Order: sequence, then C-alpha cells, then structure tokens
Amino acid sequence: MSPELGSETDPNSEVAISERLISVVIPMWNELEMLPRTIEAMSKELDSLVEQGAVGNWELLFVDDASTDGCGELADEYSAADARIQVRHHVTNRKLGGSIRTGLAAASGDLVLYTDADLPFDPAEIRQALHLLDLYSADVVAAYRLQRKGEGPLRFFYSYIYNTLVNALLGLRIRDVNFAFKLARRWVIDSVQLKSEGSFIDAELLARARNEGAEIIQFGVDYFPRTRGVSTLS
Repeated sequence: MSPELGSETDPNSEVAISERLISVVIPMWNELEMLPRTIEAMSKELDSLVEQGAVGNWELLFVDDASTDGCGELADEYSAADARIQVRHHVTNRKLGGSIRTGLAAASGDLVLYTDADLPFDPAEIRQALHLLDLYSADVVAAYRLQRKGEGPLRFFYSYIYNTLVNALLGLRIRDVNFAFKLARRWVIDSVQLKSEGSFIDAELLARARNEGAEIIQFGVDYFPRTRGVSTLS
C-alpha cells in the first residue's frame, strides 16, 4: 500500500513530508505575456499541495535572464506582494543553463523542481511526481512527454536523435532528456557541480546525479506545446 502524503517522515531526509519546502525554479527571457498565467496556475497548485499535506510550504523562484520586455520588473511586483515569489536578475544573458544554475543555487527548498515559463504540463502533475518520489524513495523524478503531435515531425526527429546520442554517450536511460520537468531532492542539488550554460544542462544534471548515486525515476505527462510567443531560452 502506498503511503499517504503528509503521514510520515521523508525517508531521504529528517524533514516530515508535511513540513518540507518545495522550490520551483523557472528561468525566463522576455516572457511578459506568459508570466501572469504562469504565476496564477503554479501558485494555485502549490497552495493545493500545502492543503493536502504533500509539502509544508513553497517558493516560486524566477530567474530573469536579462529580459528586455519588462517581465523581470513585473515579477518583482508579484514578489513584493507575496514573499514566496522570488526573483533573481541576470545583467547579461546567460541562456538556459546559466539561468537554471542561478535558480538552483538560490533555491532553499528540501525539494527543487525546475520547468519552463510557458508551463508545458499541467501543474497538477507535481503531486504525482511527489507521490512517486516518496513511494519509491527516489532522488530525482524526470517527466517525459506522452504525446508530441503539436511539435511537428522534424522537431520530434531531432529530439529522438538527441535523446539517443545523449543516452549512449552518458550511459543514461532517459526517455525525454530535455523536457522541462525535473524534481530533485536537496542533497542532489547540493552534490552536483553543474557547468553547462546552454540546453545541455538537463543531460549534465541527470548524468552527474546518477554518478552521485541518485535513484532516477521517470513518468509520463500530457504535453501542452507553447501557444503564445516563441521559445526564448536555449
């Protein structure tokens, strides 16, 4: 029988499940149009997790990668109204890897999740990730996309080739290396020494976590391709 969330101590830490803090790291560059929706949807889900006893509290940490559209300033306004929303600003653009590294370094949670500003999955999937993390005493949960029809065949093909090469070269068995849904325990974040500035950051995190002895599990989520703007981090 699977444990009820909030009913016991996290087996990989001294913190009770219902008291642990989850940090959600979201890098962004020129995401002014997406930001209000993202904050509303993520805050609602994180509040629900607290009510359900899956976590004790949360922080939403945005990394503004030298944006020029005002999304960093808007994020600051949200932060001023809610201390659980934090913002870090880059003076110069450091791309996806640099932004994730900044966010992971600033995150204070017992658990840390990072994703994209356009929320390519239903935030309710976070509860399932937490459940699997606890059920299997895992250290990292990596989601993969169950269907990718909205991307087009060429992008799907490139992704397939990339996943195949990364898994072969790094000795991994990850279905969707670059999908922006990685949940990790605090000790994993503290142990890995990430160097990547670009999109290789996902592969590097998974490989270094595996080398540190982390147990990595995967689960599928419905995928929601971006419907506004364009992807702005690489």
